[in-house]
Amino acid sequence: MNDSDGKRMLWVSHMVRIRDNQDQAAFAELFEHFAPRVKGFLIKSGSDASLAEECAQEVLATCWHKAHMFDPARASVATWIFTIARNRKIDVLRKQRRPEPEELTWGPEEEPDQADVMALQQESELLGQAIAELPAAQRELIEQAYFGDMSHSEIAQKTGLPLGTIKSRIRLALERLRHAMK
Repeated sequence: MNDSDGKRMLWVSHMVRIRDNQDQAAFAELFEHFAPRVKGFLIKSGSDASLAEECAQEVLATCWHKAHMFDPARASVATWIFTIARNRKIDVLRKQRRPEPEELTWGPEEEPDQADVMALQQESELLGQAIAELPAAQRELIEQAYFGDMSHSEIAQKTGLPLGTIKSRIRLALERLRHAMK
């Protein structure tokens, strides 16, 4: 078992502890690890720092409240969390682009359309599967760059690989993921 497998198993065990026991210590560790990475991911994808901070906190709060929905057979903890982050960012962007209504209606929030929920679940499963099917060298670099919040230069320093090799492998991995998501 390599280091990344060990971390994956650690995060899965944390999610199980959160789901089954509302384990605050496990959540604190999960939050400490993923919140800055989610914030960095959101900033890299165009959010300002304060919005990214707020979204990161909401994403991790969602992890606490919806821990029962996490399925390690379908995605890694990181994939699940970053999918939530991506969807949260999309929701925020939609709200920013939507004009404010004249009157707000009060009452329970409508349930999301089941077709949208199913499509999102299928897309998330497809992405998780596509990442899992990448060659190990490419998958590890994608995880470090996008889930580990590391720059290409930092990855090169950590792995000892030339920067050009890092960039080529990431570019190839992203191309494979784009193709798999079509």
